Amino acid sequence: MGKAEGGYLPAVALAPKQVPYITVSEFNQSRRAMARRPVPEYDEDFSFVSPVVKYMLFIFNMLFWVISMVMISIGVYARVMKHAEAAMACLAVDPAVMLMVIGVLMFLITFCGCIGSVRENICLLQTFSICLTIIFLLQLAAGVLGFVFSDKARGKVSEIINNAIIHYRDDLDLQNLIDYGQQEFSCCGGISYKDWSQNMYFNCTPDNPSRERCSVPYSCCLHLEDEAVINTMCGQGMQDLDYLKAGVFINTNGCIDKLVNWIHGNLFLLGGIALGLAIPQLVGILLSQILINQIKDQIELQRYNLQHRSDPWS
Repeated sequence: MGKAEGGYLPAVALAPKQVPYITVSEFNQSRRAMARRPVPEYDEDFSFVSPVVKYMLFIFNMLFWVISMVMISIGVYARVMKHAEAAMACLAVDPAVMLMVIGVLMFLITFCGCIGSVRENICLLQTFSICLTIIFLLQLAAGVLGFVFSDKARGKVSEIINNAIIHYRDDLDLQNLIDYGQQEFSCCGGISYKDWSQNMYFNCTPDNPSRERCSVPYSCCLHLEDEAVINTMCGQGMQDLDYLKAGVFINTNGCIDKLVNWIHGNLFLLGGIALGLAIPQLVGILLSQILINQIKDQIELQRYNLQHRSDPWS
């Protein structure tokens, strides 16, 4: 066939590959032996759902669920007991209504979280998580917009304060709120103490018959620390005086500038408050997502066990 040197190599015969064969009885014996093997599965009592995560989320939602009910109750009580609608015209939204709306939204969201965690309901937990995420993003967007459009925000605050001055005598709660703010920030009016001329009782027009004509509220006055009795008429006729003369008796600077300065000086405090509002939301989102993943793993485990009980060969 070939040459030994420099020629063809000798041919090598290739034997066909031998395939092992088993009989039908041997195959049946092997199948029965494999069927008798234990199917790898988790213990019957095993669960991917952690009770710690589950009940932490439940307690978290229960706490805010109770808070929401308190907010709704306070809002309803304030709305029923309040009759001075004109006094609330100075605000964009009635505080009682706003409190009720926030309470209802919080009630619905925490209800989804409570029931979803106890019943291990993925749909309710997803609703809870999505709502918290939307609220967190809206708060973040509001903070950024307020910082970017600070001039417009300042104008809106000025408008609210001026409207509050106009309705100062219309509502006792509003009056107490303004007096507290002016005393706390040592200010008077919005831009200056002359802003009080916008109020019909303090207006400086000659035809104003009020006894408080050209006056300012007593909360604008400079009080001595050891003053035992507060003179509520200390602001009488102060709008007729110029800044230097009036400054001896009252605070002449407006509350808007004082408020802006306070905000700039307490950024860390405001940041801590914002963080305190954000942390519960982030915790709720994190716990709900962890529980959702655990529930999904538990469902897959149950499907696996059912499938291998019914068909060990699958």
